[in-house]
Amino acid sequence: MGPIGEDQFFFLMQGLKWTVLLAIVGFIGGGIFGILIALLRTSKNKVARTITAGYIGVFQGTPLLMQLFVVYYGVALLGIDVNAWIAVAVAFTLHASAFLGEIWRGSIEAVPKGQTEAANALGLHYVSRMKDVILPQALKISMPATIGFLVQLTKGTSLAAIVGFIELTRAGQIISNQTYRPLLVFGIVGAIYFIICWPLSHAGSRLEKRMAKAAR
Repeated sequence: MGPIGEDQFFFLMQGLKWTVLLAIVGFIGGGIFGILIALLRTSKNKVARTITAGYIGVFQGTPLLMQLFVVYYGVALLGIDVNAWIAVAVAFTLHASAFLGEIWRGSIEAVPKGQTEAANALGLHYVSRMKDVILPQALKISMPATIGFLVQLTKGTSLAAIVGFIELTRAGQIISNQTYRPLLVFGIVGAIYFIICWPLSHAGSRLEKRMAKAAR
């Protein structure tokens, strides 16, 4: 069995960097498209509601692993040469947008109807009503679920290894194959994931409890 030295640890940190970047890109990109999906899902346009409901159904009803395969190899079938980083980032953005869109749709609908009626009474148009009245309250309601999804998205980045993307889990696998010490290597990898995800999970739980107390 080979030793785990400075070079191997540095390689793990490189994988961690790509894990964090992928989670950030997927979350931000998914958030941008997710808010659009949430607004379309709560609009009065039946066609927009139907299309976005179908979009959400596809991404929530299929495994993330399959989505990564479809995006990575589907783009290649179109004759477009794209590296693993871009393909994986696109797949995670699409995946996150569906889940965040549904989370935020539920939060928008959870805002008391009286808020919308009050905004209408003040003569606020749609953009002002959503930006100044509805969305700030919906964002607060959605925070625990949004943080919970970010944790799941971070852990889900491990699936990107299937298309050759070297993130934390894939880096651990490579080092394990070199050193023949899988228990130690993946123990370290698991500890790193825990260090990243546990504070987020804890923050989400505290927010949820605080909101539950405020609602009493």
